[in-house]
Amino acid sequence: MADTKQQSRPKRIFINDVDRYSSRHIAKFLSTCGSGGRPEQAEAQPPSSPPGETAFHVVGTSSASTSGDEESFLLERHPSPTRDELLKQLLECDVVVYNISEKCTQREIEEATWAVTALHAEMENYKSQKMFILVSTVMTWAMTKPHNLDKTDVLIREEDFKRRRPHPSFKSHYDLEKLVLRLGKKSTFRGYVVACGLQYGKGESLFHYFFKTSWLMQFPEVPLFGQGTNFVPVIHVCDLGSVLQQIIELKPKTRYILAVDDSKNTLEDIVKTISNTLGPGKMKKLPELEASVMKAFKPEELEYLSINLCLDAFIIRDSFSLSWTSDAGMVENMERIVDEYKDTRQLLPIRIFLVGPPAVGKTTVAQKLCSHYRIHHIKIKEVMEEKVTQLEEIVSGSQLEHVGAEEVSAAHKQLEDLNKVMEMNAARPDDRLLADILHEKLNSKPCSNQGFVLDGFPETYEQAKLIFSEDDTENQDFTLKQPECNKNIAPEHVFALNAADDFLTKRVQGLPQRKAENMRCTQEEFIPRLTRYRQLSSAEETLLDYFDELEIHPEHIEVTTADPEYTDVMKKITETVGIPKNYGLSPEEEEEEDRKREERRKQNLAAEAADKKRRKEAALAEMAAQYEEWRENLSELKRQERELLEARSLPLRNFLMTYVMPTLTQALSDCCKIKPEDPVNFVAEYLLRNSQEPA
Repeated sequence: MADTKQQSRPKRIFINDVDRYSSRHIAKFLSTCGSGGRPEQAEAQPPSSPPGETAFHVVGTSSASTSGDEESFLLERHPSPTRDELLKQLLECDVVVYNISEKCTQREIEEATWAVTALHAEMENYKSQKMFILVSTVMTWAMTKPHNLDKTDVLIREEDFKRRRPHPSFKSHYDLEKLVLRLGKKSTFRGYVVACGLQYGKGESLFHYFFKTSWLMQFPEVPLFGQGTNFVPVIHVCDLGSVLQQIIELKPKTRYILAVDDSKNTLEDIVKTISNTLGPGKMKKLPELEASVMKAFKPEELEYLSINLCLDAFIIRDSFSLSWTSDAGMVENMERIVDEYKDTRQLLPIRIFLVGPPAVGKTTVAQKLCSHYRIHHIKIKEVMEEKVTQLEEIVSGSQLEHVGAEEVSAAHKQLEDLNKVMEMNAARPDDRLLADILHEKLNSKPCSNQGFVLDGFPETYEQAKLIFSEDDTENQDFTLKQPECNKNIAPEHVFALNAADDFLTKRVQGLPQRKAENMRCTQEEFIPRLTRYRQLSSAEETLLDYFDELEIHPEHIEVTTADPEYTDVMKKITETVGIPKNYGLSPEEEEEEDRKREERRKQNLAAEAADKKRRKEAALAEMAAQYEEWRENLSELKRQERELLEARSLPLRNFLMTYVMPTLTQALSDCCKIKPEDPVNFVAEYLLRNSQEPA
């Protein structure tokens, strides 16, 4: 009964470094596996878990703290555990998976070596079988020679694993493989080695540079470092997860398993297909040394990409029942892999259409949106000029190294037709030609990858229908109320910028003459353009009606004098569209932005210091002025007090001069003549005798 419970419960699986590309996607794959019925293989398989239940509970370690949302597929996560803590977790798990297949350090190799040794030492205490799976790499086969040395594309079979020879940098991987095979022979402790090909899919890791360069269209030709003639064994990361699932459930007798898909593609085939599907469609071979100069790959990554092997993995084909994600390899499944890459990294195009009267600010807002979202600004005039220039370059022969004779002839005819139509329409192409050229532009790789802001064109219902409707109009069901549109180029968001005629007229009148001419907003041009826009806006079927029918409902935004920098307009649009959905800035651009931010910070600090100094000096000057004013006020106060005292002393002086001083003067004079023995007493008695009373 206990054994039945043990078998029916979900298996507890440990995976190391779940915050890294390979282990993360393997853990995600296993955490979503439900145990179902499978053909009998090698050994009897355990009974299935109840329907709807997860077959595996995944726990793992990580080298950095990450949020729970990012690793919700884990039952438990243990960031940077100690050896004692790690051993405790390993002993609680039914299956231990150590993944050393991608760019691991010597420390990680040593940890995996310690883990398998420690688990082997504890195997006498196991109540049920414990499984150890080492996910290694085909780099341990890199120097293996085929039996027929004259043929480079001869398959090396899986059964030749005993004569495999590792790449010099992967000797420690090779030694660890042998250790796992040697220690994992017992029934209670079973060890497996999975030598997997270079992994791809789910946003990419090793091949990411080629995908990113193609998506960004950084170069007219995608760089390939080296000759690229080497055969690269690969496997989709989800197919690797499926291989591990089969090993866990089937417990095959063969303990060394190659995990590669059925493709036999060279690196050149892979890069060329990435460029054709996602990028400019061209490839350029560069010396391997350029990879370091361009900061494209690290030396250890180039070692992976330089492998040259044709491997035959028969066990996973003959003994396993895999539900392949990409059994034919990257080249055959590139379109689906590209879609997966965009979806995983959320590299979704943003398509915006701005409409509004002349001089309302469509181009200004479009430029701000393109800068914010890093997408492409599409103006019909520039698209026409670009198309004419492109055709003229092809016809003139300046691109003969890239263009064949048939394409030159087709370009010559197209240029003639374009000029003829423009002459017939007084230098303005008809709507069909404009729609064809714009349609081609919107379908180009840059617009398909990143997106665009369409500035002011189309202007009418019919023009929009020509541009955005499906090409196969004959098979459309016209009884449907909603018209069919090409969802790959139709805008996701339509914004109608509105403003009053008086506001627009005053704005145009305030423009410099040269700028008004460039914008076609002179008095002679602006009024007819504005009148035409108002007429089209009041037509029976308007441009905005077309998008309403597509259920792409336009959002109306009023432009006012209170928002000269379009801050409110940008806020409303970005709130509706959402955050950017691309890579953002490149490392060089981030460095430039950091430099600019640092300059702005220093300038702000300098401005604050100058302002502080200015305020301090102003305060000191004000204090000095106040002190000087106080001194002047004090001096004036003293003068006024002195004058007041003098004024108050005049009556007393007059009294003394009239009634006291004459008597006192006579007393002192007599005292000097008589010279009495007590002059003071003499003067006092004299004054008493001769005192005068005032009248």
